[in-house]
Amino acid sequence: MKFMKIFVTGVGGQLGHDVMNELAKRGHEGVGSDIAPAYSGIQDESAVTKMSYVPMDITDKASVDAVLTSEKPDVVVHCAAWTAVDMAEDDDKVEKVRLVNAAGTENIALTCRKLDCKMIYLSTDYVFDGLGTDPWQPDCKDYKPLNVYGQTKLEGELAVSNNLEKYFIVRIAWVFGVNGKNFIKTMLNLGKTHNRITVVNDQIGTPTYTYDLARLLVDMLETEKYGYYHATNEGGYISWYDFTTEIFRQAAELGHTEYGPDHISVVPVSTAEYGASKAKRPFNSRLDKKKLKENGFTPLPTWQDALNRYLKEVL
Repeated sequence: MKFMKIFVTGVGGQLGHDVMNELAKRGHEGVGSDIAPAYSGIQDESAVTKMSYVPMDITDKASVDAVLTSEKPDVVVHCAAWTAVDMAEDDDKVEKVRLVNAAGTENIALTCRKLDCKMIYLSTDYVFDGLGTDPWQPDCKDYKPLNVYGQTKLEGELAVSNNLEKYFIVRIAWVFGVNGKNFIKTMLNLGKTHNRITVVNDQIGTPTYTYDLARLLVDMLETEKYGYYHATNEGGYISWYDFTTEIFRQAAELGHTEYGPDHISVVPVSTAEYGASKAKRPFNSRLDKKKLKENGFTPLPTWQDALNRYLKEVL
């Protein structure tokens, strides 16, 4: 295995942070980047906090070209994205979201083409309409995004696939990691102040732990097995309600009794009963991950196991 130079965007976020640490573990040279002048993620003394960092605004084409041309990476792992799904629906934000998710991705893809380097683009099940119950296949082209976030992430996918041959487009769902906001942290915080929480039970998918995903992404970039992939943790398809009950069950089992059933009741409701969020959410976020195994990649551990390791980190 030859050691490579990997440029990672969005290291201030959940996934970029973990990808950098995984690269360090394997002896690759990782260069982190984000819009902040210096690394702005969690100061947890992990490798990413000490590794090379170059500020870059992905929406500035000239800056992207100058930075990447000067760094000459073998691979760009593009984790940076606008991910605030509801805020993306605001009329005054749509243009900015498109600049980040679509134009920013195209800027990177064009420079990757010039440098003949590999690119990994992280996408989402939101490129589909979320209807039905069949798991979405990675090579399905039946795109029907429900919201601005999904539409602009799809435009990013197309910018990659239309401009490059050496690319991995990896769709993920229900992401959580130590560096940043996520559903688990939100539930744990609500559990401290509420004795009753309502959670939707008709949106179905599988969580993705960024620590586990980072390992898979580095496995991928060490190969030439390009194409579209789906990657979430194993362990079956669940609802957000199922996820919440398991978060509290495991937290209580780890000794945090304030999350026990005598302190909090979790009540299942339909999306309609829960009330409208600004952005339409997919009911069916099931992603078919067979292609990982078919191409010799090791699937992620179960989400139950991932949740357990994560809670031990954050509680």
